Amino acid sequence: MKYNRQGIVLTASVVLLLAAVLVSLKTGYTYIGWGEMFKILAGQGGSDAHILTGIRLPRVIAAVLSGAALALSGAILQSIMQNPLADSGIIGINSGAGLAVLLIIIWGGAANIFLIPAAAFLGGLITVLIVIALSYSRRYGVTPMRLVLNGVAVGAGLSALMIVLSLIISSESYQFAANFLAGTVWGSTWQHVLISAAGLAVILPFVISRMRVLDILSLGTLNIISLGVNIKKERLLLLFCAAGFSAVSVSVSGGIAFAGLIAPHLARKLVGNPHGFVLPLSAVLGGLLVLAADTAGRTLFFPSALPAGVMVAIIGAPYFIYILMKSENR
Repeated sequence: MKYNRQGIVLTASVVLLLAAVLVSLKTGYTYIGWGEMFKILAGQGGSDAHILTGIRLPRVIAAVLSGAALALSGAILQSIMQNPLADSGIIGINSGAGLAVLLIIIWGGAANIFLIPAAAFLGGLITVLIVIALSYSRRYGVTPMRLVLNGVAVGAGLSALMIVLSLIISSESYQFAANFLAGTVWGSTWQHVLISAAGLAVILPFVISRMRVLDILSLGTLNIISLGVNIKKERLLLLFCAAGFSAVSVSVSGGIAFAGLIAPHLARKLVGNPHGFVLPLSAVLGGLLVLAADTAGRTLFFPSALPAGVMVAIIGAPYFIYILMKSENR
């Protein structure tokens, strides 16, 4: 009965995501009827085919993939840290990616469609390597507490450096950087979709092969040792996977906070702790959250638009406070 419930929840979430995709595709400045939209998607062409397949569709897919990557990163981090409040921002990935993007802008590389995502990806991964190096000990490996403390410290230092660098760039470049750091999928192209899809395809198979290990790592330390898991090795490998997922998302959509916190936390409330259900449901809910935020941000405030990252933060900040209060009352 439990597995039936988990399957129903996952199926319902996928259906809800598909419905959100269709609504988002239809929403925009140019009106496209349902019939015409389905004709274009079926490859029969139409006067608005370029708008749908060249502008809206890559934006929608980029939002879904970005949200899924963030949610997968958060689900892994929450398991290996045994902390429901963990997400990619806590280990400085967003700050590292943002700093790399600012440096590229200063050097005049903002016009290159591949350079910005590549810089964000490398910046996020380099930051994680620094945090891991600072947190590693020969006896215990990478411990959650040291990782959090060093991640917060490194992230704060990089954020301060970004503020200093923002003072020496032009107002146009600063606006571009501010939008990116706020988290947006505006202007996403098929190249961005390819980047995020390729990153997910590289990391996901390894994570799937480690789902049983994730189930074990979410237990207490004594249980982990008694089950014969090499805690130092597995935690480090999965930490790199979480960092990779987050870097993939940040490279395409900028710094979207809280998506990696909300989606896996909600997934666990719906289907329990088995990662065979938690990971796919987290990915679906993360994609749904970012897509809904992007759609709402460009429709509720039309003709202006709020970045998806701002909309997610509006939802995520109260949810974060709720989780924090609930955990303190235990």
